Amino acid sequence: MAKIVVLGSGIAGHTTAAYLRKWLNKSHEVVVVSPNEYYQFVPSNIWVGVGRMTPEQIRFKLEPKYKKWGINFKRAKALTIHPEGGEASEKPYVTIEYVGQGKEGKKEIVDYDFLVNATGPQLRFDKTEGLGPDHGHTVSVCNFNHAAHAWAELQKSIKKMEAGENQNIVIGIGHPGATCQGAAFEYILNVYHEIDRRGLTDKANITYITNEYEIGDFAMGGAYIKRNGYITPTKIFAESFLAEREINWVKRAGVKKVDDKKIYYENLAGEFKELEYDFAMLIPAFSGPGFKAFDKQGDDITDKLFKPNGFMIVDADYTKKPYEEWKASDWPETVQHPEYKNIFAPGIAFAPPHTISKPFTSPNGTTIVPAPPRTGMPSGVMGKVVAQNIRDVVKGKRKLDNLKHKASMSKMGAACIVSAGYGMTNGMAATMTVFPIVQDWEKYPEFGRSLTYTVGEPGLAGHWLKWFMHYMFLHKAKGYPFWWLLPE
Repeated sequence: MAKIVVLGSGIAGHTTAAYLRKWLNKSHEVVVVSPNEYYQFVPSNIWVGVGRMTPEQIRFKLEPKYKKWGINFKRAKALTIHPEGGEASEKPYVTIEYVGQGKEGKKEIVDYDFLVNATGPQLRFDKTEGLGPDHGHTVSVCNFNHAAHAWAELQKSIKKMEAGENQNIVIGIGHPGATCQGAAFEYILNVYHEIDRRGLTDKANITYITNEYEIGDFAMGGAYIKRNGYITPTKIFAESFLAEREINWVKRAGVKKVDDKKIYYENLAGEFKELEYDFAMLIPAFSGPGFKAFDKQGDDITDKLFKPNGFMIVDADYTKKPYEEWKASDWPETVQHPEYKNIFAPGIAFAPPHTISKPFTSPNGTTIVPAPPRTGMPSGVMGKVVAQNIRDVVKGKRKLDNLKHKASMSKMGAACIVSAGYGMTNGMAATMTVFPIVQDWEKYPEFGRSLTYTVGEPGLAGHWLKWFMHYMFLHKAKGYPFWWLLPE
């Protein structure tokens, strides 16, 4: 009987584990290893960060849910991977160290037949001096605790504005190569909404700072959307949202350092500049969790499984080549390790072959370009596809070197709703669909994407839809009736 070990309990890992438990009978074991006590619906962190939701509204405890489903949950962090087995076990295994369940610090060997590395990102605030809520000067909305802290700090600025004091508010990207521009963009629009509804916009100087070459790049090279018969670049779409709210922006910026008063950044012209702030939320760089890997003899083979940034090597084309030679076919289809084929890495855990946006380098040698986004919908789709492929192999319908189900980001579309203010009657959101996520210039030579399926529309209805999606996806994540019928 098969034993599947899933590392991580975010969107990719939770989705994989849920489908495997649904599709495989109880003679097969599904194990989830994660240091997190809660599942959190990450997109709604934005609303926690402006006080519109509490952490309890966007999360639930994993252990009771997994116990009910028949999933073996180990609240622990993975330390090492042994894909060939070793002294501790003839089977492949991982070593873990517990952080909860009354076993803190205890180490354990967990063998596996299939391993799903769905650990998501490590938040690398340390890559930018002075960044972050724990050891730095800025806030974050990358998890529910960070978002709750961001709201507490934002309220301090709001109270100062109410007392007649001007406030400089800076929101954006805190590293030259960071991703999640969409989250930063969404947060600044919601922060503006909260300031505006209190009648304090005259006291707020709000600035968006980003490593995007153009506003609206969103780490996918921007897009062209068809709306009302016109073809419009997302640059215009995004800039209009900021301009209408008199929000300033700084683009092509690589943040290098933050102190308690200023943000120091370099632009693509090689100039070093500063931004004063009173409240700042900056997204950090991401990396993999830093696992080590060893072969049967105990020799270090970490570079065989992982890229230097800690993300896992999968079935992608990692050949170094000029931007003009990048292709849609470079991107992985099964997120399966090319040698250890019983290991998969859906979502943020896999190493992209290259950025989606065109990279640029300053005269000082600093590359300023967003890393590729793999969160949300793509993570869920990849998690489901990995579960489908493992199910097929376990049931004898397929071999590991001949998998049926594919989830390339160059053949996958994504829907994104950017909230721009919370409220039943005065809320706002920009609804966008993009197909495919990674441009396919061979199939769509003019724009890189299909204009039939790449569309965008702002309005109140988009906010209602985002509201609905919050509850719909939590319904799915909690395994409520007919959860599998809901899309990823």
